[in-house]
Amino acid sequence: MEISGKIIQVLPEQGGTGRNGAWRKQDYILETTGQYPKKVCMTVWGDKIDQFGMKEGMDVTAGIEVESREYNGRWYTDVKAWRVDAQGGQGGGNAASPNKMPEVTTFNEDSGDDVLPF
Repeated sequence: MEISGKIIQVLPEQGGTGRNGAWRKQDYILETTGQYPKKVCMTVWGDKIDQFGMKEGMDVTAGIEVESREYNGRWYTDVKAWRVDAQGGQGGGNAASPNKMPEVTTFNEDSGDDVLPF
């Protein structure tokens, strides 16, 4: 799934240590375009924070994964960005260039690989 808009806020990076080692994440508030703009909080995990280099004011298109989970009778939804493309060189200076984007490989059933691209 993809979402496009302008990064209007960059929230502080968070991190810690879990059972699988150290982790870090950063949330970004994206405002969509159109007649009725929506604000969406999306999360970027790990090294992708540095790869994407998102700043306030950047126009981006992000590949996202939406997932909900239940905890103690309440539902929580995460919007995780796994790909970000800067649009038209607008915005806050250090736009993520295509050279900085991680390479996405596709799954080939004939190859026998059991590796998913995410």
